Amino acid sequence: QVQLVESGGGLVQAGGSLRLSCTASGRTFSSYGMGWFRQAPGKERQFVAAISWSGGGGRTSYSDSVKGRFTISRDNAKNTVLLHMNSLKPEDTAVYFCAAELWGFGLVTGTYAYWGQGTQVTVSS
Repeated sequence: QVQLVESGGGLVQAGGSLRLSCTASGRTFSSYGMGWFRQAPGKERQFVAAISWSGGGGRTSYSDSVKGRFTISRDNAKNTVLLHMNSLKPEDTAVYFCAAELWGFGLVTGTYAYWGQGTQVTVSS
C-alpha cells in the first residue's frame, strides 16, 4: 500500500513557474513507477508526465502539450517525485494528481493503482 501526498500548487501568472512535489509513504518507493496527471473542470483526467521505477532505466515521458516546459524527476532517498513546470499557460490550469504503480510505467490512468488527492494549479493570463 502506498499513500501519496501532493504539494506545491498555487496561483501563478502566465509565463511563471511552479514546482509540484509528491511524497510517498513506504520503504519501496524506488520500485514504483510514478506519473503526474491533471484534470480541468468538466474534462477528463489527462496524462502529463511519467518516470519509470528505478530498475526501468529512468525513462521519462511527457504529453505533447507540456514537452519542453515540464520536467519530471525523482529522489528515491526522499520518497519524492517532482514536477518542474516552466512557461506556464492558462490552459495548464487544473488539479494535478500524482500516481504510482509497482514496477509500472504508463501514460494512461489505468496503469496506476495509487493516487494522491491532488493539488490545484491556477495560471492567470
